Amino acid sequence: MSSTTVQNLVKEHPDAITAGICAVLVFCGWLSLNLGWLGLSLLILPFAYVIGGYASARDGLTTLFQEKDLDVDLLMIVAALGAAILGLWQQKYSYIIDGAVLILIFAISGALESYAMQRTERSIRALMSLTPDTARRLLNGLEQIIPVAQLQIGDQILVKPGELVPTDGKVVKGYSTLNQASITGESLPVEKTVGDEVFAGTLNGNGALILTIHQPPESNLIQRVIRLVEQAQTETPPSQQFIERFERGYAKVIVIIGLLFGTLPPFLLGWTWADTIYKTLIFLVVASPCALMAAIMPTLLSGIANGARQGILFKNGTQLEKIGQVKAIAFDKTGTLTTGKLEVMQMMALNQDEAELLRVAAALESLSEHPIGEAIVQTARQHKLQWKQAEQVQAQIGKGITGVLDGKRAMVGKATFIQDQIHLDETFFQYSQQWEKEGKTIVWVAYGDKLLGIIAIADTVRPTAAKAIVHLKQLGISTIAMLTGDNEQTAHSIAYSLGINRIYAGLLPEDKAQVIRQLQKQYTTVAMVGDGINDAPALATASVSIAMGTTGSDVVLETADIVLMADRLEKLEYAIRLGRRSQRIVKQNIIFALGFIVLLLIANFTGNITLPLGVLGHEGSTVLVTLSGLRLLRNEQT
Repeated sequence: MSSTTVQNLVKEHPDAITAGICAVLVFCGWLSLNLGWLGLSLLILPFAYVIGGYASARDGLTTLFQEKDLDVDLLMIVAALGAAILGLWQQKYSYIIDGAVLILIFAISGALESYAMQRTERSIRALMSLTPDTARRLLNGLEQIIPVAQLQIGDQILVKPGELVPTDGKVVKGYSTLNQASITGESLPVEKTVGDEVFAGTLNGNGALILTIHQPPESNLIQRVIRLVEQAQTETPPSQQFIERFERGYAKVIVIIGLLFGTLPPFLLGWTWADTIYKTLIFLVVASPCALMAAIMPTLLSGIANGARQGILFKNGTQLEKIGQVKAIAFDKTGTLTTGKLEVMQMMALNQDEAELLRVAAALESLSEHPIGEAIVQTARQHKLQWKQAEQVQAQIGKGITGVLDGKRAMVGKATFIQDQIHLDETFFQYSQQWEKEGKTIVWVAYGDKLLGIIAIADTVRPTAAKAIVHLKQLGISTIAMLTGDNEQTAHSIAYSLGINRIYAGLLPEDKAQVIRQLQKQYTTVAMVGDGINDAPALATASVSIAMGTTGSDVVLETADIVLMADRLEKLEYAIRLGRRSQRIVKQNIIFALGFIVLLLIANFTGNITLPLGVLGHEGSTVLVTLSGLRLLRNEQT
């Protein structure tokens, strides 16, 4: 094994190396004592104490002198040194072995906990290796390989088949499918073509793509994910803060009880001083709240890592706890329950000539930047229609657009705009009114002196939205509301199709926040899901705020507590299940930790438990609690 390999091993697993050396020294000390080589044993064992207990002693003394507080590390060292001193005083050298075994088991426990936490963090660190260091920049038709950090807004880069996308960008040329599982948790590749956004760290399929950089590389999605998850790891949720406050007071109580336990039994119970001190040392060990301290954070960090793998970004452990407590959920409509993109839903043409209807409408709307016009043009292209460019095109805001096509006047717009020029058939009015009741916007198209027909346009509901609402209700979240600035008619139409019966329409941003406050008075813990800047006040007010990661604005992504990276509403159910699992596991861990402490204390007072056995039980419970928290790394089965 090379020196470099050894150095890397020591650097990656220092706790395990320390525990291994300590184990060898303890074994040699024990073997020497049993062979009658007392001097050699007393020479070896101090090294075991120092090597195995140095880190704990340093941490315990730092807490004592800098923070004027006690912690479990110091209690362990005091117990081990007490056993050694007692062994020398009573010439019971096996006690010195007991103290060394205490330190050894404590060191092994620390190594196992470090390994467990490394497993939790591995999923997060893996994100950092997803993006390549270089990119293929296209400049004056030539390909240059440069560091990603040198890319600037406006640069064009080439992503060849099978390569990782180096940074976020928009497709300007090419077509391919991208595997986005590492970022969004989607299992199937997603088609990407001109105008679509692609994310750093996603894997390109069989087609070559040319991207234009629209934001600095350091602002790409995966870097934001990394920063937010790193922040989540450093923030302490309220439950953990409570446990830490409890631990400080608890340690002081243990010391006071330990002093009483170490002085009163010889007078009250007739114990020998040696037995009293030995049982006191065991008491200090088994009463320490190590398992209790490990009951929460490993669990929450495991949940955060699990969520990241599924395309759910929890910004801190607090929100993982809260999402499991949600009693009501409010959704924004546009861009959240719907795609936010208008589409042609229905058409009714004179003489059934839908091609002519679309061709005339597209000839005018192709020169417009209005979303309704874009939807009409897109549909005409899907029908592979060809049209001439209209002339003398004029748009009248809020009414419609006019122009000349093949020498005839063409008009597209509202009924009131068209009927000033030509007669409108009553049959078309009946269909128009029916479609408007369904929440659609109606566009009338006229050419020459006759009406060609009407086109119904609407924002499309997300394909998974209805299923997501059903699953949320099955989870027991009976109150699901929709908040929108849209009119009552459109809002009720969308809500009815999704099975939402609590509707708030015609809302301004501050109105949405007020609705959230009203729901909180009734249900306490309320989640809000949104994507636009107008949702920011409501998101900030909600108990748990959830943003759509792809369509969401930067303001919303910063405001929200949880981000659904792929805009997949069905992942909301997974997030709630994950939150509830975390609550269950935390409760189980706390009950187990406290129960084991009580059992060990009873065994110490009533039985003949030894110091190593007490340490083994104490540290074993800590490791079990830590490993129990790691159960959240497993995906939830739904």
